[in-house]
Amino acid sequence: MLAGPILASETYVFDAASPRRAELARTDLREGLGSWRLAWALARLDLRNRYRGSVIGPFWMTLSTALMIMGLGLLYSRLLGLSLADYLPHLTVSLVVWNVIAAMVTDACIAMTHAEGVIRQLRVPFTVHALRSVLRNGLTAAHSLPLILVIFVIFGHLPGPEALLAVPGLALLLANAFFASILLGMVCARFRDVGPIVANVMQLSFFLTPILWKPELLKDLAVWLPLNPFYAVLETIRGPLVEGGGAPLVWLAAVIYTLVLGAVSLAFFARFRGRLAFWV
Repeated sequence: MLAGPILASETYVFDAASPRRAELARTDLREGLGSWRLAWALARLDLRNRYRGSVIGPFWMTLSTALMIMGLGLLYSRLLGLSLADYLPHLTVSLVVWNVIAAMVTDACIAMTHAEGVIRQLRVPFTVHALRSVLRNGLTAAHSLPLILVIFVIFGHLPGPEALLAVPGLALLLANAFFASILLGMVCARFRDVGPIVANVMQLSFFLTPILWKPELLKDLAVWLPLNPFYAVLETIRGPLVEGGGAPLVWLAAVIYTLVLGAVSLAFFARFRGRLAFWV
């Protein structure tokens, strides 16, 4: 015999005639960013699981980057006719930052499908998974940052006060990674062929972006480099550390690309957020 009526603690009402997509997307974004501790814990768990049984863990990435810097530095400094002391700081910052960009873009493609079990079983804001992807790759990248300091000390390259501009540059990179995790995570969940396409685009972009070579080698054509979004974001970090700042046009381009990517990703998220659980 029931003692009384069972009252639901929360009632969820959805009106198909008024889906309130934008409002639900804003709520998801607000709750997702507010749950950063959950995203941080999940990112650390991902990292521990990824390197389970490994002796040095994510420092394998550091060792791989160090060997690449040594090999490419010795080779390309001769091919380009540059002194090692002038070329190696440029190459080190370029490779470290590019590895972060490439890892975050590639991982963004699986940001939602990687969390398939959570999405289907628990009521967790979808943006938590995008933030989880950014933090996971940020933790991995942090292990390679000391390489920059080591090269700078060895070759006596000491950045001036303008090096502080790398902080807003890093903020732009993280913002782009977050928006890319939302957009690519959803698109790749719906169309699984997009992931390999993105991987090929990143491979081509590595050679089209001044990482192994310096922008001034293009001479008059260097003015078109800000049209490359990867160069713009990369230069907001590399410029302050290596080249004494960064051209205002590059910063303007990086900000514009960030705003455009943010607008597109949030609009896509608001429109198709309700379908994500079916796509994964």
